[in-house]
Amino acid sequence: MFVIQDILVSDDLIKQQFLCNLTACKGACCYEGDLGAPLHDSELEILDEILDELSEFLEPNRLEQIRKEGSYKYYKDLNSYGTNLENGGPCVFMTTDELGIACCGIEKAWKAGKTKFRKPISCHLYPVRITENKITGFTAANYDQWDICKAACKSGKKEKVPLYKFVKDALIRRFGEEFYEELEAAVEYSKNKNE
Repeated sequence: MFVIQDILVSDDLIKQQFLCNLTACKGACCYEGDLGAPLHDSELEILDEILDELSEFLEPNRLEQIRKEGSYKYYKDLNSYGTNLENGGPCVFMTTDELGIACCGIEKAWKAGKTKFRKPISCHLYPVRITENKITGFTAANYDQWDICKAACKSGKKEKVPLYKFVKDALIRRFGEEFYEELEAAVEYSKNKNE
C-alpha cells in the first residue's frame, strides 16, 4: 500500500499489468454488470448541461430514454449516482463502432470537439475504482478485478504495462500531475529499495 497525498493506493496498481484489448472484450465494461458507471457529484450537472451536444453521438433509443428518465440515477449498491442503463443492460451513453466494439458517446463528442467533458472519471480510470468516505475524508484507489478483463491482463503482461501507467492520464485528471509524479517516485524508490 502506498500513501500519496493522503490517498491510499493499492499495491495492485503497481504489481498488476493491464492493457485494454477491445478486440477481445468488445468493450464489455460498457454493457456488462447490474449498475451504471459511478458518477462524481460534480459530473451530474455536467451531464445535464451537455445533453444537446451529445445527441448526435448517441443511439436514438438511448437518447429518448435519457430525455424521459435522465442520464443517471441513484444506486443503493454504489451508495452514489451512476449512469442510467438501458433496460438493465448497456449504459445509456454506449454506442458501437463499425467493428461492433462498445464505445462511449460522450467520448466521441469530446473527440469531435463538441464538449470539454471527456467521459465520467470512473470510466476513464477503469479498472481502477476510487472509494471515498466523505465523513472521514478517506480516499483509496483500488484495482477492480473482473473476469471480462482477462485479455487486458494478458496484453498488459505481454507488453509489461503496469496498471498505474495504463491509467496515467485518468489518475492525473482525477488527482493532478503532482500526485502522479509522487506515485512514480514512490514506485521507483520501492523498486530500488527491494533490489
